[in-house]
Amino acid sequence: MRQICVFLIVILLNSCGYFNVKKTSSETFLNEELQTFKWNDVDEYPTFSLCDSLSTKQEKKECFTSVLTGHIFKHLQEEIIVVTQDINDTIDLKLQVSEMGAIILLETKIDSLTIQEIPNINDLLTESLEALPKIFPAIKRGQQVTTEFKLPIIIGVN
Repeated sequence: MRQICVFLIVILLNSCGYFNVKKTSSETFLNEELQTFKWNDVDEYPTFSLCDSLSTKQEKKECFTSVLTGHIFKHLQEEIIVVTQDINDTIDLKLQVSEMGAIILLETKIDSLTIQEIPNINDLLTESLEALPKIFPAIKRGQQVTTEFKLPIIIGVN
């Protein structure tokens, strides 16, 4: 009986290590979370009210870009642009949609011929963005966030 008691005490003392709980500090947890966090992806892209009825993330993204490019094209078509040479150019716009839904033109990449023929092209693009309908910002983990994206615009003037 005595051997059994000694054996149980030894097992009990050795098993105490199994009950230790490993504590994770908040900094360690934060670092692990930041490593798994996808910084270049959002849960929902910026959107217009026209795109609310769509269900998938990709459909909403395509709707947003098509409404945006359509609005820019419409605004440019309303302008009277006189050129001496035919222009077929792709303009790359770098845009930012703030967490409040404001859109800002950060950068444009325009061919020198296009700038020469249409010197106010930057102003026309900025004006077209100012007349956009209300934009709902992108959402990441339930929070509205600022997003940046590139949008190619094909300009053809004859």
